Amino acid sequence: MSQGPRSGLAAVSSALLAMSRHLEVRDVLKTIVASARELLDAQYAALGVPDDHGGFAQFVVDGVSEQQWRAIGPLPRQHGILASMLQEAKAERLADVRKDPRFEGWPSAHPELSDFLGLPVRDGDEVIAALFLANKLRPVGGNPPHLPCPEPEGSCGFTEEDEELLSILAQHAAIALTNARLYERSRELTIAEERSRLAHELHDAVSQKLFSLRLTAQAAATLVDRDPSRAKGELQQVAALAAEAADELRAAVVELRPAALDEDGLAATLRTQIQVMDRAHSARVTFAGRGVRALPAAQEEALLRVAQEALHNALRHSGAEHVDVTLDRRGSGAVLRVTDDGGGFDPQGIRRAGRHLGLVSMRDRASGVGGSLTVESAPGKGTTIEMEVPGG
Repeated sequence: MSQGPRSGLAAVSSALLAMSRHLEVRDVLKTIVASARELLDAQYAALGVPDDHGGFAQFVVDGVSEQQWRAIGPLPRQHGILASMLQEAKAERLADVRKDPRFEGWPSAHPELSDFLGLPVRDGDEVIAALFLANKLRPVGGNPPHLPCPEPEGSCGFTEEDEELLSILAQHAAIALTNARLYERSRELTIAEERSRLAHELHDAVSQKLFSLRLTAQAAATLVDRDPSRAKGELQQVAALAAEAADELRAAVVELRPAALDEDGLAATLRTQIQVMDRAHSARVTFAGRGVRALPAAQEEALLRVAQEALHNALRHSGAEHVDVTLDRRGSGAVLRVTDDGGGFDPQGIRRAGRHLGLVSMRDRASGVGGSLTVESAPGKGTTIEMEVPGG
């Protein structure tokens, strides 16, 4: 290598700290595993995150081709040296893993491993993963540039210094995995809060309309024989209430749809939800997304929630015939606009409007991710809500 292991590790460490703020956890783990293999001159490197069923939820490898990996077969189980590292939470440095009494073999397509260095990845006292290297390499002339390192009988090619350096990368893996777990818990809490809010809306809006519909239908039934004209009017009211209740239910179902931000990204998620809204409502709802790059997860979620709230307002309160949503790139960030041709309102009455239209909530979401929210509206002139985030 052109730089020493410690200077190389310092560069990797700085990069990983920056990466862990923006990338998916698996991308960070891949970089950790690849960096460990390169920095410590190993032929193979891997990191396994255990599940609760005796297997691994994730298993990231480096030094094995895609073809070799497919040939090996299913993910390994928690057995042998890996199980020992997870259960006993201690480092393992072995001259030949195949001669260890805990060794239980591997599939026929699995590469041969000899000297071995493994470390548990900890979150406090809990072991959350195992990181290991195998087959220490030594530089030689010609091509290939490295060959397995022959060591005296009973000694391991990996050194105490290698173990020390690998422990630093294990700490980065712990940070990435812990952040991912915290994010997932936060997301679960957000989903629970959103469902609770929707439950209240269903109770306050749909339930009331259904109750009114029932009373109106009963009134119509009593009038059918003695006052058919009034009964007809009541039945028309039943139809109108039923249509309003159906709109309320459709709006709730749209909001209950999973955001799918992790899988599809913000633009695709917005496009899908707006297509559903366009089919569910009489107003024309359109979406255009132009050149937006992936943003930090918190910003994408805030943009999605503001878009949903603004659409909710436009479709249920403004009387709009057209609602246009755009998502455009602006520098390293993005700007979201939701524009309708509805009744509009007086922005000077911001306190009253804020309570009614959820503007306070939208501003809080924007400021919470370092963004800003502006509102342009006037009676009879429609409304434009714009949110800008700076990006990562």
